[in-house]
Amino acid sequence: MKIFSGIQPSGVIHVGNYFGAIKQWIELQKKNTCILGIVDLHAITASYDPKEMQKNIFETAIDYLSAGIDPKKSIIFVQSHIKEHAELTWLLETLAPMGELERMTQFKEKARQNKENINAGLFAYPVLMAADILLYKTEIVPVGEDQTQHVELTRTLARKFNSRFGETFPEPKTQLPKIGARIMSLTDPNTKMSKSLGPQSYIALSDSPEAIRQKIKTAVTDSGKEIKFDEQNKPAISNLLTIYHLFSKKSIADIEKKYKNKGPTQAGRYAEFKKDLAEVIIKGLKPFQEKRKELEKNPRLIEKILAEGQKKAQKIATETIKEVKIKMGLL
Repeated sequence: MKIFSGIQPSGVIHVGNYFGAIKQWIELQKKNTCILGIVDLHAITASYDPKEMQKNIFETAIDYLSAGIDPKKSIIFVQSHIKEHAELTWLLETLAPMGELERMTQFKEKARQNKENINAGLFAYPVLMAADILLYKTEIVPVGEDQTQHVELTRTLARKFNSRFGETFPEPKTQLPKIGARIMSLTDPNTKMSKSLGPQSYIALSDSPEAIRQKIKTAVTDSGKEIKFDEQNKPAISNLLTIYHLFSKKSIADIEKKYKNKGPTQAGRYAEFKKDLAEVIIKGLKPFQEKRKELEKNPRLIEKILAEGQKKAQKIATETIKEVKIKMGLL
């Protein structure tokens, strides 16, 4: 099956990105055609430094490879290098219902966070995402929970196009991780982990052991001294338990049991749990960070992988856009 997904090159990749998307890619690439974009056109819908963009694209490519994406099994490319992404976006915008775009939860959230830069690109972001997916006739979209609404819009646009112009696009299905679909911020457990909330709110895959210990130490917790998974009443501890489980592969029940009688006070119990959690994360990220150091020494390899990925992606994109334009009467 054809798989499409991508991450914005807006700085470091954090553990929410990894468990929400990249970990799924690693498994899916074993038996499927994975097309994985570095989605820089999405990144420019928010404020950014143009001088940093190329560096961020390069760093994101290194992160993909360090995490375990295999360029022999997956197509890795830069979104803006394939002009058909922008072209198909415009064509789909002529079918996209304004009402559905206005209901997009992520647009509302991002508009609140970026009041000084609420632009048309941010509003139409889901149509660009639909174009990314449909351009490669994608069947499965592995994403975090916050992107499911966008995939539903993609399915709507596929149906509308097929109904009006003839069968062209499959209706892609969302694939969410069983656990970790939505890792929350370390500073606000009611908000998804995001770089926009500041460096204390996330664990980057490239964070040093010292940074990880400090971030986990200062992560918010809940009232009461129990270390218990209860998303409604203890969202902060539940989030930390989820992260512990994902890195250690121990069940949440076993982790709860381990800390059940530790420390006579809330502060003492939480402190021991956090100390151990930091070490679990450090150990879990060590292979990624070691591989990353090696890849950083070989920039030509990264450039070669991106160039080869572009050629493969371009071939598919060219065929799809030609078919679309013929059916729409534009060729």
